[in-house]
Amino acid sequence: WFQKAAESGDEKAMLFVAFCYNDGEGVEKDLEKSFYWHQKAAEGGDEDAMFSVAFCYDNGKGGVEKDLEKAFHWYQKAAENGHERAMFNLAGHYYSREGAKKDLEKAFYWYQKTAENGDKDAMFNVAFCYNNGEGTEKNLEKAFYWYKKAAESGNEKAMNKLVNHYKNGEGIEKNLEKAFYWYQKTAEGEKIMNNSV
Repeated sequence: WFQKAAESGDEKAMLFVAFCYNDGEGVEKDLEKSFYWHQKAAEGGDEDAMFSVAFCYDNGKGGVEKDLEKAFHWYQKAAENGHERAMFNLAGHYYSREGAKKDLEKAFYWYQKTAENGDKDAMFNVAFCYNNGEGTEKNLEKAFYWYKKAAESGNEKAMNKLVNHYKNGEGIEKNLEKAFYWYQKTAEGEKIMNNSV
């Protein structure tokens, strides 16, 4: 039934068929057929499929060769359609010049859109951009704000950055008690990570 719906142009059915081929659910596992159906759904406008196609090209998965320009193209289409992880990955491509012309302002734009939707890694990257003046004007107060939001969301790198901001009075009044608090939170996180490995 899903195969017929996919063949008649239903993007959600195409995506379902793609995942069936990807996982070997009800059909023999076939990554090339999985990619084919992901691409058909992406061409039909499904942003999850666009992200999957981009991810395959980005990582050389799904039976396709790694192609950063195609990855960039599909991340951009998915991001423009509201796919949050695509926004984050697109920003990374702009930041690192993979498959795109390096453009720190566009990287910052997409990181900020993702951060505003609650992504803790994007929050960290927005803070980093403000802290270093990359893609935006250097602003230690805004850097502190975003590091704090990221830290409160569980980003350990941001917790570590807060230690320095409080210790050195960067973007916030110097406060050794709060520096120590975030130092402890960072240490607790590292302890948990070390015990889970």
